[in-house]
Amino acid sequence: MGVDSAQSSQHKSNMDSGSDGIGKNTRTVAGFTLISRVLGLMRDLVTVRVFGDTAVGSAFAAAFAVPNMFRRLFGEGALSAAFLPEYTRMSDEDVLNGQTKADAYASLTVGLLALVTGAITIVIEIALLIGVLMSSDDPDRAYSLKLVMVMLPFMPMICVAAILGGMLQSHGKFGPWAMAPVLMNVCIIGAALPFFFVEGADAALWAYPIGIAAVFSALLQVVWSVYALRGKVRWTRSVREVKSEGISMLGRMVPVLIGLGTLQLNTFVDTLIAMYPNWVGDTVFGHAYPLDESSNAVLFYAQRLYQFPLGVFGIAVATAAFPALSRVAGDSEKFGVMLSRGVRLSLFIGLPASVGLIVMGTPIVRVLYTGFGDGFSDQGVIRAGAVLMGYSIAIWAYSLNQLYTRAFYANRDTRTPMRIALVMVGFNVCLNLVLIWKLKEAGLAWSTAICAILQTIGLMIASNKKLGAGMFTRDGNLGGVVRIVIGSLIMGVLVWGASLVYKEPEMWGGQALRVGVLTLIGGSVYLVWGILMRMDELRWLVSRSTTR
Repeated sequence: MGVDSAQSSQHKSNMDSGSDGIGKNTRTVAGFTLISRVLGLMRDLVTVRVFGDTAVGSAFAAAFAVPNMFRRLFGEGALSAAFLPEYTRMSDEDVLNGQTKADAYASLTVGLLALVTGAITIVIEIALLIGVLMSSDDPDRAYSLKLVMVMLPFMPMICVAAILGGMLQSHGKFGPWAMAPVLMNVCIIGAALPFFFVEGADAALWAYPIGIAAVFSALLQVVWSVYALRGKVRWTRSVREVKSEGISMLGRMVPVLIGLGTLQLNTFVDTLIAMYPNWVGDTVFGHAYPLDESSNAVLFYAQRLYQFPLGVFGIAVATAAFPALSRVAGDSEKFGVMLSRGVRLSLFIGLPASVGLIVMGTPIVRVLYTGFGDGFSDQGVIRAGAVLMGYSIAIWAYSLNQLYTRAFYANRDTRTPMRIALVMVGFNVCLNLVLIWKLKEAGLAWSTAICAILQTIGLMIASNKKLGAGMFTRDGNLGGVVRIVIGSLIMGVLVWGASLVYKEPEMWGGQALRVGVLTLIGGSVYLVWGILMRMDELRWLVSRSTTR
């Protein structure tokens, strides 16, 4: 009886922590992710000075994007979302009953993932090899495909690592997986830095060891995650008892793949369109194509900047909320309160991030991607700034889409987000092909952002109808959102006004100082606004307690 009581208390503690600890867990994930993202930014600062806004930069960006798309769709996206709610419930039952069903379920899932992604990798590698052999008359295309071949093995290993990260989060260990990308960033930086000390180093050749370093880092992340799971899971070959759950998970996976992967699919479509000059040619149906061989490099490095606040905070909220939402999916009141808190936390950072990057996008690109050697050309800075502005208008929407989609999955509704996402993916392709003729690379960014905002509206309406999670019908939510909007606008106006007074210097050091000062002004204004308005979101983030 004593053991049962202790186990029940532990289970209740897990429930309480999930209900009231989104702010605490978000702070944990965001803090560790900030460290990895800062290193990721350093990685980009190094590689952009190796490749620049060139055809080689575009080829490397495409080679990096292909395996990462599979990681986000399978490891961190579809499979994780289809797997995690059931695994969380099984883990809670194991605490109460002393069973090992969750271990069998985890073993089956990891084994299937490794098998499927490994098979996909082999098939794609063969197709790429055929493409290389058929590109003897086009060395640029052959080079780009070879880089993809080198980096593709990153995909199966990082997918396995990502599902292990989901298991860690289910057990309340948010820090280890948030820190895992540090390994990749360190490996890539370590492989890239010698380039600057080798006289006459060729960027095209140096891309290969950098790619190999990224693949090696994926293996390290698997080892790191398995080590962090010690004592939390017992791997087993006896998976017969969870065969039906495994089949059910695979059935949920396809709609989840589409619903949660909308941003990734749209971003990958952007990559394919941007790589058309590199892989196909500079004309389409006899007309000059509006993009050039450096377009994908411009697109890729601009994406990295809007993904910084999204990865540090937007996805952190969804990551912290998902296990907790899964635990209270049967309680509409608790579920609605938790989802509302997640929405407000997402907007609290996502909206000012959007405003700030709209105002400061081009100066940030210039400071980060020029100076201290090679990097972007002046024209590349202008192009990347336009792309960043397009993506930045919807940082808050990208964040909310991650959260709302996971809210549906926590309730085992995978079809609603899928239907909305299918419409958005199709609309994005059409809008891309229209906007690039006028806006060039920036048209791809604006299309992705517009579709993300429309998707947010669709998910919000659907959640009100299907989940009973009315955002603006709960006390305090409407006022909280209004305060976030007003504070973001005040911050944006003041930073814009300060930028007119504080003219941009010609020297790189002065430009960096100016960006730092204006960023500090913006952050300070928004923080003071939050304190003066006694905003709940700020309190949730800084409070050490997990209770309301």
